[in-house]
Amino acid sequence: MNLLEYIEFRNTSFEYIKDKKVINSISTKVYKDDITAIVGPNGSGKTTLGKLMTGILKPTFGKVYMFNKDIKYMTLGQVGKQVGYLFQNPEKQFFSCTVEEEIGFVLKIKGFDREYIDKKVEYLLELFQLDHLKEAFPLKLSQGEKQRLAIAAILANEPEYLILDEPTKGLDMDRKTTLVNILEKLNEKGIGITLISHDYNLVNQISNRVIEIYRGEIVEDRRNKD
Repeated sequence: MNLLEYIEFRNTSFEYIKDKKVINSISTKVYKDDITAIVGPNGSGKTTLGKLMTGILKPTFGKVYMFNKDIKYMTLGQVGKQVGYLFQNPEKQFFSCTVEEEIGFVLKIKGFDREYIDKKVEYLLELFQLDHLKEAFPLKLSQGEKQRLAIAAILANEPEYLILDEPTKGLDMDRKTTLVNILEKLNEKGIGITLISHDYNLVNQISNRVIEIYRGEIVEDRRNKD
């Protein structure tokens, strides 16, 4: 199996409070070809691990590498050009006054022309069934609508890798199915994906690698399907 290495943990530990490790000496590689699921009980360190993968958090001990570059020396902007991160509470990543502005925000910052932005936003509004809400204030949306908006805004930036923390939270069965189809198509196009999830139906359906952590340590790392 020829897998493209993307993110590597080397004896990585993290603590919010001194001498209380949330992540404890993890060493593993995450590959761009895979859809990797990170599972485990509440408080096991799943979300912390995801934030270490994006540089939002820096290791207390050890290293995290992205394409063999120490993430410690990369700015959030540099990481953000390659990695899209979905927060467990998506409203934390909203900047704009309307849904359509939120999706087009990063494209506007990058200087794309109005026509390109409008077409991209229209496509993502339809894809995530948000077109009827394009003038709505993001913070007034339901949980499921916020989730879909956050993912749409991330995809507008065309990242190489996605880290999604509880992406099915608030979604009904039909919209979970739509999300699964979207993620599988993205992975087929070469976009790597890590899912942090309690949704074992999603994990078993979509992931081909499952990493289980408990008290900040990897207790199982298995291939789910190939």
